[in-house]
Amino acid sequence: MKKHLFNLIDVSLQLYILAQESEPVKEMCQALQLEPQKIAKERILRANDRKFNSIFDYPDNTIKTSKYNLLNFLPMNLFEQFQRLANAYFLILLFLQLIPQISSLSWYTTVIPLVVVLSITGVKDAIDDVKRHQSDKQVNNRTVLMLVNGRIEKDKWMNVQVGDIIKLENDHPVTADVLLLSSSEPYGLTYVETADLDGETNLKVKQAISVTSDMEDNLKLLSAFNGEVRCDLPNNKLDKFSGVLLYLGESYSLDHDRLLLRGCIIRNTDWCYGLVIYTGPDTKLMQNSGKSTFKRTHIDHLMNVLVVWIFLLLGAMCLLLSVGHGIWESNKGYFFQAFLPWQHYIASSATSSALVFWSYFIVLNTMVPISLYVSVEIIRLGNSYYINWDRQMFHEPKNSPAQARTTTLNEELGQVKYVFSDKTGTLTENVMVFNKCSINGKTYGYSYDTSGQSVPVSPDDKVDFSYNRLADPKFSFYDSTLVEAVRSEDRLVYLFFLCLSLCHTVMSEEKEEGELVYQAQSPDEGALVTATRNFGFVFCSRTSETITVIEMGKMRVYQLLAILDFSNERKRMSVVVRTPENRVMLFCKGADTIICELLHPSCASLSDVTMDHLDDFASEGLRTLMVAYRELDNAFFQTWIKKHNEASLTLDDRERKLTMVYEEVERDLLLLGATAIEDKLQCGVPETVATLSKAKIKVWVLTGDKQETAVNVAYSCRIFKDEMDGVFTVEGTDRETVLQELRTARNKMKPESLLESDPINIFLARKPKMPFRVLDETPNGNYGLVISGYSLAYALEGNMELELLRTACMCKGVICCRMTPLQKAQVVDLVKRYKKVVTLAIGDGANDIGMIKAAHIGVGISGHEGMQAMLNSDFSFCQFRYLQRLLLVHGRWSYNRMCKFLSYFFYKNFAFTLVHFWYAFFNGFSAQTVYDTLFITCYNLVYTSLPVLGLSLFEKDVNETWSLCYPELYEPGQHNLYFNKKEFIKCLMHGIYSSFVLFFVPMGTIFNSERSDGKDISDFQSFSLLVQSTLIWVMTMQIALRTNSWTLISHALIWGSLGLYFGVLLFLCSDGLCLMFPSTFHFLGVARNNLNQPQMWLCLILSTVLCMIPVIGYNFLKPLLWPVNVDKVLNRIHFCLKHPVPPPGQTKVKHPSLRRSAYAFSHKHGFGALITSGKTLKSSASKTSKIPL
Repeated sequence: MKKHLFNLIDVSLQLYILAQESEPVKEMCQALQLEPQKIAKERILRANDRKFNSIFDYPDNTIKTSKYNLLNFLPMNLFEQFQRLANAYFLILLFLQLIPQISSLSWYTTVIPLVVVLSITGVKDAIDDVKRHQSDKQVNNRTVLMLVNGRIEKDKWMNVQVGDIIKLENDHPVTADVLLLSSSEPYGLTYVETADLDGETNLKVKQAISVTSDMEDNLKLLSAFNGEVRCDLPNNKLDKFSGVLLYLGESYSLDHDRLLLRGCIIRNTDWCYGLVIYTGPDTKLMQNSGKSTFKRTHIDHLMNVLVVWIFLLLGAMCLLLSVGHGIWESNKGYFFQAFLPWQHYIASSATSSALVFWSYFIVLNTMVPISLYVSVEIIRLGNSYYINWDRQMFHEPKNSPAQARTTTLNEELGQVKYVFSDKTGTLTENVMVFNKCSINGKTYGYSYDTSGQSVPVSPDDKVDFSYNRLADPKFSFYDSTLVEAVRSEDRLVYLFFLCLSLCHTVMSEEKEEGELVYQAQSPDEGALVTATRNFGFVFCSRTSETITVIEMGKMRVYQLLAILDFSNERKRMSVVVRTPENRVMLFCKGADTIICELLHPSCASLSDVTMDHLDDFASEGLRTLMVAYRELDNAFFQTWIKKHNEASLTLDDRERKLTMVYEEVERDLLLLGATAIEDKLQCGVPETVATLSKAKIKVWVLTGDKQETAVNVAYSCRIFKDEMDGVFTVEGTDRETVLQELRTARNKMKPESLLESDPINIFLARKPKMPFRVLDETPNGNYGLVISGYSLAYALEGNMELELLRTACMCKGVICCRMTPLQKAQVVDLVKRYKKVVTLAIGDGANDIGMIKAAHIGVGISGHEGMQAMLNSDFSFCQFRYLQRLLLVHGRWSYNRMCKFLSYFFYKNFAFTLVHFWYAFFNGFSAQTVYDTLFITCYNLVYTSLPVLGLSLFEKDVNETWSLCYPELYEPGQHNLYFNKKEFIKCLMHGIYSSFVLFFVPMGTIFNSERSDGKDISDFQSFSLLVQSTLIWVMTMQIALRTNSWTLISHALIWGSLGLYFGVLLFLCSDGLCLMFPSTFHFLGVARNNLNQPQMWLCLILSTVLCMIPVIGYNFLKPLLWPVNVDKVLNRIHFCLKHPVPPPGQTKVKHPSLRRSAYAFSHKHGFGALITSGKTLKSSASKTSKIPL
């Protein structure tokens, strides 16, 4: 005993020393001769002993998804904002303006706009983070039942610690990662739903080890339990857990089947007790959630680069002008000091030149005005409100609008190339519905008119099941002929529904007296058993030896002789039962491809007819399976059951021997018919996927669900199509196999991609430094790819990830199944790193948070799996179909508006600022400004702000209808055609040309000019007024030329701003104002004296025409000489507008025609062995059924 105690102390102290070294422990280590440097590789904890567990400094159960707190918000947020080089640039500019020797503008002209920008962005980020804090608080303050001093007490989730014992109840979420100790079910079984972890709604079984399950709910025994657990360190592997329980001197092995993970929901289990193993950030759910990152758009990154370019250009101009000033001062200024004396701190022309450099740096700073960033934030905020206000994205059943949870990513919505979607709850409603069936060659579930023609079902055709008191009121069926066939006691119809009511592993629970609730291992089975219930075959209960069914009001008990369980290889399930009439019957259901091979030859003709019906069902995207039966001779059965029992008890190759025994009895089956289950997609999903595909957006499905389920949904959604040239499946279990499968797929799609002469292979052979971009490759057809999470584990390693990327990106659709949340994030990150395109991830569960955070844009669906995905998203709504409107309407508009805004804004400021450059050659390079100081202050904030904001908030090249009808319009954003480095250069060149015109045309007009009365007007003030008036007029005409959507607001903002300028100009030049403040307003009467001169207006018109000619010429010639696809589409739309015809409707999606069996992928392995073992029976808690007959 003493040796055992010292061993425990040894391991404990090693772990503790790893966490924190303290003197008392060091002394104990020395006394016990331990090695403090030994690295601990396991977690150790003791039940009901907080003092012991506290020495390891395990975190509590608090979760934190927020980014900031009161202490770090200001420094962290400012650090993030100053990652924008423009913000850092204006901060430096502010410091320069504080130096009086070089400052030509007041310091507050920079500090006020900078503070406003930082404040607006900071408040917005704070509001977003407050919402995350509120979500964390709501989760952390949930109530949990905890065992404390022999009593069950209520406490908060955040107070749970490692080693505590907690009680979990039915339909409640699991608080932390806990080791199952005991439950209300026999043998310590507990049923859990893991939809929030892996997207599967199938029930999974967990079982406590026998030594703890015997404690049941005995609080005295549970309180005395002091077992010690040694297990893995916290990790993100959802399906991996290993450890050992040391209790009463014995060791018990622990695995994943003993662990209840946070995020699971307890189902069909009244209560269970668990020992807390991992808490808070250590839980597998949080280990998979990823980190919050500061997301910036591609345009933000581009603007950072452009700011550097502008900064270099600004430095070059300042250097050139300062050199010019030095030369001028040396040659002329030095000799005119009597008229232009040097300041006392200027010792030479070189000193003056150095100071002028910084003076021009301040004067020319408006090449990147701070108002640009104020305007960008306002534009993004306005476009975010459009999303929030969109009534067509409002989901009435949940009274929930779409939400833009961030305002920084709007234009990124117009550039998406890859969409990564979850399946369960995102593409599907997570609801299975019994839709149609075929019995003995006749189909049921269609509606017909009086002439016998099939017509769409209508609510009026809904079957009334009120005659059946046990019917599920939520079940709907629209063909009364099936009810009539059941009530007419047709023998084959009777056997069909009897098979469905017996051949399953569903468990029933009587929640209230007379009210049945089914807990199905898969939603498929639940749908089938619910359907049989409504048609009069009510599955009531089961034991390990019997199944009780109410058949048309009569209770019958069938003896359960054997369950031939489902597996992925068998793709079928059978039960052998003895009827009350002592007949031995085998009932079987499964994939049509399997059942057809097992049928008796006499069923050939019926099989052909049924297969035709299956084709019809599958063409509607329904999940199909066949139903058959066989009556067994009693002697044959007795012989077979002996073989079955022997195979069940063998330890050597049991699965193979059982399969052989199953095959002996599952033959010569008589076909009854087929079922068709609708894996109910969300409304509009296939149409949305088809529309996104036309917009050149690739949709990848990343799901934790099974391969067959995911592939079936992919066909239903039209991600995969029957007309594809091939669908590759990668399911290798080692690195070499996975690599071979990927290269085989690539060899078929593009054989030359495997040659050393391939351009991409040549590029990769050079081992380029990260980051680099892998170019797109064009395959020789349309292909799809399916890959499992196990294979992905190898494909995402090292150089293999490029093989995966190149293969997957050549496919039209990609399905990744059986994925962990971390793998979802890794796949998204892989595309981000190497393709350099905008990615969007959409999901509804906690298992999707990682990829939502990893993608450029995260979209949360507020569905059935909680609100965690939505709370961690950038945008949220209720239905997947709203995604096309978010991208093709709001995203495209936002991108187009932002690009027009930026190109115009840079142009107008280049034209405005560079006039100073030309003026420098006429004023001795003295850093004198052309414009009045008040005009410089008001140019961006007053005179030109409203028109450009109007353009950025109300501009539409086409309306929303055309945007959705022609998804091809979305393509320019994906390639960033409307604003890039090339477009920036065009803006710069246009700005240089316009500034040249704006300076020299007025200069030529004013130079040596006089009024009609002979008075001279060749003065600085007249010249300044003429230049700024011409500038405003040119900018107004430029923005009018760029406006496509003219509204009353557009007219008011554009022409109103022009009128506002002249109104303010007359006011500022009025006699009264200039006489009241002579030191501030110097332009007394200048406006009145110059605006009535004809040469002034002639100059204004000439300058405007000269500045407009390049734009008009370019806009006219570009579609003719360099057309792109979008130009052709726009021409088509404009033609339709001039010659009205009904707009083209969105493509009607044609559903697939290949059969894919529903049952074949309902679950990985059935509950058959569990049921026949009797472990599902409640010994003491069993209730007598009170279901009314």
